[in-house]
Amino acid sequence: MKHFPASQLIINGDGSAFHLHLKPEFLADKIILVGDQDRVNIVASFFDEGSIECDVQSREFHTITGKYKGKRISCISTGIGTDNCDIVMNEIDSLANIDYNTREEKAVKRQLEIIRIGTCGGMQEDIPLGTFLVSQKSIGFDGVLAFYHDRDKIADLGFEKALVDFIGYPKKAAVPYVVAANPELVDRIAKDDMMRGCTIAANGFYGPQGRNLRVDIAVPDINEKISAFRYEGQRITNYEMEGSCIAGLALHMGHKAMTVCCVIAQRKIEAANTDYKPRVKELIKTVLERF
Repeated sequence: MKHFPASQLIINGDGSAFHLHLKPEFLADKIILVGDQDRVNIVASFFDEGSIECDVQSREFHTITGKYKGKRISCISTGIGTDNCDIVMNEIDSLANIDYNTREEKAVKRQLEIIRIGTCGGMQEDIPLGTFLVSQKSIGFDGVLAFYHDRDKIADLGFEKALVDFIGYPKKAAVPYVVAANPELVDRIAKDDMMRGCTIAANGFYGPQGRNLRVDIAVPDINEKISAFRYEGQRITNYEMEGSCIAGLALHMGHKAMTVCCVIAQRKIEAANTDYKPRVKELIKTVLERF
């Protein structure tokens, strides 16, 4: 079995993961990831009375593990961005599949089910504010997956090339990667009442999403090109900031993962809803019911 020295896997003195401060026994097989640490409390407010096992906060990483109608679930906040998700995905996988006492990989692996619940901006005119949108494919503008072996084996290379060629992607930027969500998990959560699409996980909120403030962006019409792009009948439906890393690393690690977001901004018609929290709460309840 592979052994992980202290410099590779940092374990706190209390036996918890370095950033999450979560101990192995408190990680459920079903995991909800949210960006906002305060949203963890909203998810946990639906948990069965008296079922909460742990409530741990470290920096932007907030974890509560409890039960919803008897289903054991951990809710973890990631903060904003795929760099944070790289930390969370590696640490939850280590909690599940590395023995923290011996620092050895476990012979029998746990497969986690991971659902990111977030907010996003719609990129097509026919996607109304408040839509629940499941990412069947995630498009990473962040470059994180390039630091892992065999990145191309889990990516849709044809989609990647077509997108780069079509939008005139900046040559010095990380090449986008395109990875699929787990289809069984997508069908279970989306059913027939949620929209499905292809989602860009941007590595920033302003320039990387085509917002042009005081510093000009490299491709001024990037959002028009993204909206017009088509590949084998697929189109890009929305922007968010975390899903690609979650989907990509889950594929590498052998876990099931997907992202579902509530559309709170409409980039094509330049509209936004700042009073979106009640609708996000509806989405959380729906995911908990179907998880």
